Amino acid sequence: MSHKSDLIATDIEAYLKQHEHKQLLRFITCGSVDDGKSTLIGRLLYDSKMIYEDQLSQLEADSKKIGTTGGDFDPALLTDGLKAEREQGITIDVAYRYFSTAKRKFIIADTPGHEQYTRNMATGASSADLAVILIDARHGVLTQTRRHSFIVSLLGIRHVIVAVNKMDIVDFDEQRFNEICDDYRSFATRLDLPDLHFIPISALKGDNLVDRSENMPWYSGSTLMNFLETVYIGSDRNLQDFRMPVQYVNRPNLNFRGFCGTISSGIIRPGEEIMVLPSRQKSKVKDIVTFDGNLDEAFAPLSITLTLEDEIDASRGDMIVRAGNLPRSRDHIDAMLVWMDSGAMVPGKTYLFKHTTQTLPGTIDTLKYRVDVNTLHREPAPQLELNEIGRVSISLSGPLHFDAYRRNRSTGAFIVVDRITNATVAAGMILDKSGDSDAKSIWDDDLQAHDSGDPNEVSAVTPEEREARFGQKPATILLTGLTGSGKTSIALAVERKLFEEGRAAAMIDGESVRRGLSRDLGFSVADRSENLRRSAHLAHALNQAGMICVASFVAPSEEVRTKVGKLIGEDRFLVVHVATPVNVCRTRDTKGQYAKADAGELLNFPGVTADYDEPANPDLTLDASQQSIDECADAIIKLLRTREVIR
Repeated sequence: MSHKSDLIATDIEAYLKQHEHKQLLRFITCGSVDDGKSTLIGRLLYDSKMIYEDQLSQLEADSKKIGTTGGDFDPALLTDGLKAEREQGITIDVAYRYFSTAKRKFIIADTPGHEQYTRNMATGASSADLAVILIDARHGVLTQTRRHSFIVSLLGIRHVIVAVNKMDIVDFDEQRFNEICDDYRSFATRLDLPDLHFIPISALKGDNLVDRSENMPWYSGSTLMNFLETVYIGSDRNLQDFRMPVQYVNRPNLNFRGFCGTISSGIIRPGEEIMVLPSRQKSKVKDIVTFDGNLDEAFAPLSITLTLEDEIDASRGDMIVRAGNLPRSRDHIDAMLVWMDSGAMVPGKTYLFKHTTQTLPGTIDTLKYRVDVNTLHREPAPQLELNEIGRVSISLSGPLHFDAYRRNRSTGAFIVVDRITNATVAAGMILDKSGDSDAKSIWDDDLQAHDSGDPNEVSAVTPEEREARFGQKPATILLTGLTGSGKTSIALAVERKLFEEGRAAAMIDGESVRRGLSRDLGFSVADRSENLRRSAHLAHALNQAGMICVASFVAPSEEVRTKVGKLIGEDRFLVVHVATPVNVCRTRDTKGQYAKADAGELLNFPGVTADYDEPANPDLTLDASQQSIDECADAIIKLLRTREVIR
């Protein structure tokens, strides 16, 4: 008997161990009112045998009393638990349900469809890996469908299933399904939904939920449950940038001092160097402590305690990061806000901004625009009302340590709290670019003048005459890369080779421009953009004179590089990416700039304390750690011949 009990215990332990290591998928259901979100979840749980007998008996009884299916089994009652929800047949609050299959564990958030509960939908979507957007086959894409789709895109949910529900009511018509798919795609092209799929279903009848529907033989894709079990979400997490906001300092005795927190992103191991923000003190990880023992490696989203080799002062609200990979630290940010309060947003009013474990007072300086969720057009507005979405500029009382929301959902998100009522009034997503609005407006003015044909570009010599005189076409070659990549040395070698061929060429670089034309600028995002704007005008002037301009700039922003190309003229603009690895660039740093950036003395240094966007489609990619300067220069000369700039 004892042996049998031991076997049973072993089987239970093995089952629990297997269940513990299943991957967890969080997903939401959203869409317009009465599209069948709660019915879908109830049916999924019912068909996957995840409803207990007593629950099932109660649901069958409730279906006869208050169901919306004429006395038949109503799956929606499983998640619509509030009395008001059952009375009205709608979802009001976010209902969370847990279930598992042999392949995965799931947490479902059933979100409300009514417009006045959009804030609840945004709450449910904030932690989701996947969204199921339901569309009633009778009604097609509605306003609330568009609103929820926009919020899903805004919140960075990469995987989206558009489930066209109630196909049984439209006689499982394939043409109707295709019409809805085409309508949704035309709207979704303006959204950031990288992994989009369409499935025709009947939530009430169970078609294409767990088992393939015999009523829709024309559909050959995956069932909903199969897709949920197999969709790959492993690459969605940021495992590059280590971020751990400190929640609590554990000091049980004189011999132990640990910093507790949940890892927001990245991986950490004992012995690795870290930095504590905002103090910028450095140390190394001594141990990674958990309740179950020390770990050799920890990653998001584990909750851990870090002990360090040095005595460093840190407290709740600080952030532990890798010394060579720092987040941005600013007291001014641009963000998208979803306003969640019945009282309108008041620009200039002081609110509390809760970001990770840090809370700072601050003000919403300006509302740059409000988004019309139906057309996705930007429109001016004095304030944001309940459930409205807009872009704002925020000033804080101290620096915030953050990543852009698109890069890191944990450190790129925040909530806004009213100081008087303590109510959460908004949810925010920090944008990639902050504090460069003035520079953008100047760029826009320049590009508008360029597109309309600037009347000041007058010359007594035609471009054809210059081309005939110099035997070349004007062009600008932008060499972009990290500091120390070798781009300036390559640019000088290209200029020399062109000169020796008798070409009319000039070389400009960031440092020389900053000593004269841009001596008034610093190194903020806005100032870097302005420096490149001025340099683009200089290159454009050289091209207008018929010359070839070889330009060497870090130029870290892909957006700004694109604007340079438009200003100069895309037909005469070439981008060369000098992609020398950063570890090699560090060894060539004669001015100690990387060391200063590591120490926090250079706050906007690309590759360390600021982002560097690698060119998406460069005309040429070089690696000065693998190729000599002369070989790189020859490759650029060859490119110029291929593009017929020179012959």
